[in-house]
Order: sequence, then structure tokens, then C-alpha cells
Amino acid sequence: MTSGAERLLEVLAAHDVEVVFGLPGVHNLAIWEALRGSGIRMIGVRHEQTAVYAADGYARTTGRLGVAIVTTGPGAANTLGAVGEAWASGSPVLVVATDIPSTLRRPDVHRGVLHETRDQRAMFLPVVKDGWTVGSADELAARAHHAVGTALAAPQGPVYLGVPTDFLTADAADADHRPAEEAEVPDLTGALALIAAAQRPLVWAGGGAQRSGAGGAVGELARRISAPVVTTYAARGLLPLDHPCAVHGPAHVPEVGALWDDADLVIAVGTDFDGMSTQNWAMPAPRKLLCVTVDAADATKNYPADVVLLGDARQVVGELAERVPEREFTNPVGTVNAEVRRTVLAEDPQAAYLLSALEGVSATLVADMCVAGYWVGGFHRVDRPRGLSYPVGWGTLGFGFPAALGAAVAGRTVAVCGDGGFLFACGDLATAAQERLPVTVVVVDDGGYGMLRYDQEVAGHPTTGVDLRTPDFVALATSFGVPAMAVDGFGPVFGARLTEFVAAEGPNVLVVNARLKPPPTTSPRWYRR
Repeated sequence: MTSGAERLLEVLAAHDVEVVFGLPGVHNLAIWEALRGSGIRMIGVRHEQTAVYAADGYARTTGRLGVAIVTTGPGAANTLGAVGEAWASGSPVLVVATDIPSTLRRPDVHRGVLHETRDQRAMFLPVVKDGWTVGSADELAARAHHAVGTALAAPQGPVYLGVPTDFLTADAADADHRPAEEAEVPDLTGALALIAAAQRPLVWAGGGAQRSGAGGAVGELARRISAPVVTTYAARGLLPLDHPCAVHGPAHVPEVGALWDDADLVIAVGTDFDGMSTQNWAMPAPRKLLCVTVDAADATKNYPADVVLLGDARQVVGELAERVPEREFTNPVGTVNAEVRRTVLAEDPQAAYLLSALEGVSATLVADMCVAGYWVGGFHRVDRPRGLSYPVGWGTLGFGFPAALGAAVAGRTVAVCGDGGFLFACGDLATAAQERLPVTVVVVDDGGYGMLRYDQEVAGHPTTGVDLRTPDFVALATSFGVPAMAVDGFGPVFGARLTEFVAAEGPNVLVVNARLKPPPTTSPRWYRR
């Protein structure tokens, strides 16, 4: 006999899943039992939201499927904020949640079974790509294969799989796994004509380019047509830092925004031109727009396109790069990048030092929705693909630390958090300590919600609800057995301690007592209205 729990793990193994994140409950213990002999690592967390954030952080960092396993009812409901972030950011996460025993379920009747929800799947549907509840033990493997394939297929996104608990211990049938077929390259005639006619092309690359692994193709196309490449938050690190076309700054500063204004053709690769990237579409519509995308409706919902190429970004852009003639290189990127660095230093020298210190260490970065995180998300020069995760998709405060736990499975990770957001999941310091995860948590303690405090001060209002009594973060961390230290401000001492902490083994926490000015990427400071 092969149980449903064992079939589920066979499916995950068939899709090269090596680690899952979860929290045990009375309904999902059969999965935990099956995991012992599966070869798949289970990282047990202290809150279900952390399980999904960690799976998301792992997926963004590795490009692989992130898996969270949680229990019925309140356990499943606890994940929803994190699932929403994965949905808004297009992250391939599989949420496996148990449900009450099928033998106790009555359609459209809430009977009062432990952890019962009238329709658990329905809770997830607004924030997942798709979701299913398994109808029988024999259906479990086939449905799980389909759920994994759906999460990984472009456009990627989170998927919900509900499993009545009795199916986990029942005898369950096997199911075949068929890899997805590669799509054909579309007709490039119209796109090549647009590029040939353009004098000042600009490449705007988004998360779809990152998820496709299109950095090499995008860089080659840009070099051949002498086009600056602006990357969205989700595509940071797509090009090498020394690539002659790589713009090291966001369109929220005039120096970069001018590239958009001056372009007579924008080549959009894997992006939907969301409000946070375009200052709520205050950026004027491109004179000409060529979109490379897997979803035409999504790519053109905010700006009308002249040509849409449907297909995998790496494949399609690679074909374009091979077929465009090479031009004389007249790219202004070097000057623009120098101006952006001067702007950062003039805005806030402490923020500039934070960025400089982070660039001096070798680690994946995860930024939370906090003032320091906004600086990192907007202006950190990321030196590798998938080297930065930033929750701008849904704007979920509290993402940074738990997502970094997942990223740390793949290697040393630095989480940049504020004092408020870190407290959302600080109990998972226990997870970091127990699993010996290589994560350095930088907690910027400014005594509250710094961004909201700024909003109130700019509006001329008294600060209300934003000033917090924060704990002794060093004592908090060390109580979990996690080494910690506090420094005042971002300066040489911070830089030295950061270098030491990143070089150490296991988790640690570096507290910085500092207040930073919000950067130009934050909506109150957008220069376009």
C-alpha cells in the first residue's frame, strides 16, 4: 500500500522539490510522518504565514517551486497575506492545506467539525493562480502533478491544493508526469521593423524576464541596438553590473525617467507596467511599444502596444538579438548611473552608506517594506540574477525576515527589516536557530513605522499610531540562541559588523539605531503626478 501522503511526496520529488516549509497539525501529521523517509527536507516554522513567505523567498531566490504545507482551517487562513504577496509578484508557490475528513463533510452545511470551513478553497481563490480540493485518494497524485505544473507554467503564481485528511492515510494510485512542451517563437517581422525604425530604443525588463532567465538575451539585444536597460524591482540583477547598457536606478528619479521620456521605442520584456514602477502611470505612454510576454492582456492593460510577441522571454528576445543588425554604441548609461549615485548621496548619506556596505558583502538580499528596504529595493546594485527579493507586488509589511529564511536555504542571505515589520514574525528566530540557517537580519530601529511617520509629518499632522515601544532586540535574539549586536547609525562600525556577521555561520541579528529619509521611490516623493 502507498498512502496519499507518500504519493504527494512522490509528486514533489518528481518535480525536483528538495525542501518544504510547514507547521504540523492534527490533520497533516501523516505528511510529516511520510517526510521522514522521503529525502525531502522539512523546515518547521512557528507560524503558517512564515511557511508561505519562506516558500516564496526560496522560489524567488532559486527559481524553483516553493512548497508550504499547513493544516486545516485557521492554519490555512493564517497563510493568506503571504499567499497574496506571492500572487501579486508571480511567485511559483504550492500551498498544500489539509481539510476536514471527507466522511464528515456535508455540502453547504457547517457541522462544527474541528477546524471546519464552509469552503476552504474559496478563501484562497482571490489570491492564487488556481486552486483545487482533491476529490478522492486516487485523484491526489494526478491533481498534485497538475497543481505543480500550473504554479510553474508562465505566467507563474501560487496554487492552492486542499487535501481532506483521510486521503493522506488511504491507499492512493500513482499518476504520470508529463513535462510541458516548449512553445514556438512567434513571427518577428513587425517587431524587427519597429526596432529598425527606432533611433532611441529603451528596454524595460520586468519579473517575467527574470523568471525566464532572459538576462543574457536581453543584454545582447540591448548591446546590439545600443539601448539602455531599465529593470523593475522584480528584475534587479538581470544584467551584470558592468554591462554597458545596465541602468542602476529606478525610473522614479528624473535622470532615469528622462530615458523613458526620450525613447522613441520601448521594448518591454516580461512586465505589466504596474503602478509602483510607473508612479501610477504618470509616465507618459511610449511613442511606440513592443511587448514580449506570455500574457498579452496583462502586458497591454496599462499602456497600448504596437506589437505583442507571445512567448518565453529568453527564447523570443534571443531570436530578436540574433536578427537585429549591430549599431554604433551611443548609450548614455554611464553618465546616467553616475548622476543617480550622486543623487543618492545627496538625499541621505546614511542610506548611501547602507547601500555601500551591502555591496561589500556576498549574499542574497531580501528587503522588507520599510524605509531602509525602500532604499535597498530602489537603489541597491544587485550583482546577480535573483539576488534581491522585495515585496512590492502586494506591499506586504513583514515579508522580509520570513522570506529570508527560505532564501537562506540556498545560501547566505541578508534581510533588511524595520523594527515594526520584524516583529511580525520574530518568533521564527527559533526556526533560524534550530535549522542553523545562514541568515543575517539587519533590523533598523527607528522607534516605529518610519514611512507612516513621514507621511504624517509631511501632511502637518501630529504623529499618531506610528511611534512604537520596541523591545531590546539584542536580548530578544540572544534569548533564542541567535548572536546579536546593536550599533548606532550606518557608518564604519556598521560596515565592519555586517562583514563579520555575513562571514559567520548560522543566523545572527544586527540592530541599527537610525532614522532614514524615505527615498524618491516612495509614493509621497514621486516626481511625477
